[in-house]
Amino acid sequence: MTFVVTENCIKCKYMDCVEVCPVDCFHEGPNFLVIDPDECIDCTLCEPECPAEAILPDTESGLEQWLELNAKYSAEWPNITTKKDAPADADDHKGEDGKFEKYFSAEPGEGD
Repeated sequence: MTFVVTENCIKCKYMDCVEVCPVDCFHEGPNFLVIDPDECIDCTLCEPECPAEAILPDTESGLEQWLELNAKYSAEWPNITTKKDAPADADDHKGEDGKFEKYFSAEPGEGD
């Protein structure tokens, strides 16, 4: 089992999860984080820390797209180990539907 970041993170990117990850398995895009499934140790610390409820175990049904997306972009995006401030408009996008289609970008983030 591994954990995956889902659509709820897009445009929210709160990063509370980054702070608690003992193996630094988060990678940063411009408005979204992903988890490296090969580095995740299934410690469960990140899941309850996410204010957007964007982190789920890959054992839940319907997450195949997100597992693939996390695996792909964790290999391309820079690692992030330090919590940064969430975007100024993060709360405006919390709970919004259709964020992947509207806002997802494959460009890398800044990392640490």
